[in-house]
Amino acid sequence: MTAAPGIWQPHDRAFEQPEEVRFEAAGVEFECSAAAVLTWTAAEPSPGVLELRVVPDRTADVRVAWRVPCVDATAFWAADGGEHRGLPPFWRRPRTAALEKNAPVGCLVGAGDVALCTYAAGEVVRPVRTRTGVVEETGEFGFWVEHEAEPDAGLVLRLDLTRRHFATTLAEVAGWWRALHGPAADVPRVARMPAYSTWYAMQQHVSAGSVERQAGPAAELGCEAIIVDDGWHSDDRGRGYGYVGEWEPSPTTFPDISGHVAKVRGAGLAYLLWYALPFVGRHTALWERVRGYTLAYKEHMNAAIVDPRYPHVRDLIAGHLTRAVTEWGMDGLKIDFIDQFAVEDPPEPGPEADCRTVNEGVRRLLAQLPRDCLVELRQPYVSPGLWPYATMVRASDCPLSPAHNRQRTVDLRLIAGPLAVHADMLMWHPDERPEHVATQLLNVLFAVPQISVDLTAQTPEQSEVLRFWLGFFREHAEVLQRGSFEPARPDLVYPQVTARSGDTVITARYAPMPVAVPAAGTLWLANGDASTDVLLRVPDSGTAHATILDCRGRTVTEGNLPLRPGIAQLDVPEGGLLRLTR
Repeated sequence: MTAAPGIWQPHDRAFEQPEEVRFEAAGVEFECSAAAVLTWTAAEPSPGVLELRVVPDRTADVRVAWRVPCVDATAFWAADGGEHRGLPPFWRRPRTAALEKNAPVGCLVGAGDVALCTYAAGEVVRPVRTRTGVVEETGEFGFWVEHEAEPDAGLVLRLDLTRRHFATTLAEVAGWWRALHGPAADVPRVARMPAYSTWYAMQQHVSAGSVERQAGPAAELGCEAIIVDDGWHSDDRGRGYGYVGEWEPSPTTFPDISGHVAKVRGAGLAYLLWYALPFVGRHTALWERVRGYTLAYKEHMNAAIVDPRYPHVRDLIAGHLTRAVTEWGMDGLKIDFIDQFAVEDPPEPGPEADCRTVNEGVRRLLAQLPRDCLVELRQPYVSPGLWPYATMVRASDCPLSPAHNRQRTVDLRLIAGPLAVHADMLMWHPDERPEHVATQLLNVLFAVPQISVDLTAQTPEQSEVLRFWLGFFREHAEVLQRGSFEPARPDLVYPQVTARSGDTVITARYAPMPVAVPAAGTLWLANGDASTDVLLRVPDSGTAHATILDCRGRTVTEGNLPLRPGIAQLDVPEGGLLRLTR
């Protein structure tokens, strides 16, 4: 492993009078640069895991670079990778992670789903810039990480070169972040139970009556929370945010917000309310009051992004959200658009500001929000610096796209640490087959489903699917969400995912790949693929009891099944479930 010349690209920002340090640790050569005198330490807390600290003698941007041979590499995993899992070229522009957006972590994945090199930075609030990719001249994979570092802390970096399963190395990164930065918020049980969301079902045409009509059916089917999205605060039904910021319930559609919340809670559901945190709309009475304290104006949104570096701005926003919990009886808040605070080249703060950076302003704002309530965040604001202020994090919007929902929830599970991971809301056409309703649910089996259809208009078959699979989510939540997590083949968008705890193994199959049968215990195999010829990879001889259910939970077949080493084949319906007990 070398740090060959040429790690900088022509459009990279150059340091003035840079100091450079080269050193080797655990067989890796590192090259560090800064406009300061640098010292470094390296520790190997376990074989193949390296922790570096590079310290400048004064506050300065510090960059650390290294390379590994690009041998047997199949994918590059990044927290903001979206749908792209190929190997990027090293010359592409750097990524930035900060409190408001992304997370400073990545993994070069090799054949067999092993981590060839997993890296993470310890800084989780201020911007961390990273460049990763294939170095064309040498066939290596290059990395550099850079951020402003203080002489009392430095740049802290963790590398995992153990060639273990990539999910294991990322889970350990999450544990490392938690050890560095202290405790997170408590995540109550309800955050891990199925929820109902109004967004795709109602869009902005939401009202107290429409919400209350869904509450009873949602609770009966197994949901434990309802999330009321955009539209509650205004009678405007146009897309955009020109009327957000004052956060008063619409007197037309929510004339008695406290009474309404009490009714929904009486049906057995926790209530979360949506807020677009950074926006104040052009058509609000607040506009003139805040326009001098903004970071940017978004023409297409018809709203400004307020500047959280000013205490009175933070007080204004926090006061609105606190009122929802303390006066209206809300159980939680859906906080949207934190990533919009990450504007390029923000204006210099004025004399009334009490912090220099927007990152710190956002952190102080979040610290002022109500505690001891449910708080939902969303991709791409996935920094571990947000863990103290949230209980759940949701996949970014992907309506009617099961594969994207699967990839995004799996990506979140890998680095979400203590937070409950929620799927993007599930919707389907009224004429959708029950098998396809089931596969939507199965694609997010290892997360918390949010249902967003009119539950009063579902066919009996669609309702049966919901009742059966939401019951499975609830019954097996501990294994599905908190068990050992093993997604396969990130380069193929996770065609198979497994969770295990004790003697229970749950595998979801999204492509015709063989599924390993454990030597003992119970295997639950959910078939999320259209093919029904399910192949089982059997390690040894024996007898198992097999039960096959269809997508509605009805028994198709049941009985003892002789097993021999090798491949066995069973017919499991699309959207159906196999229980195999040895």
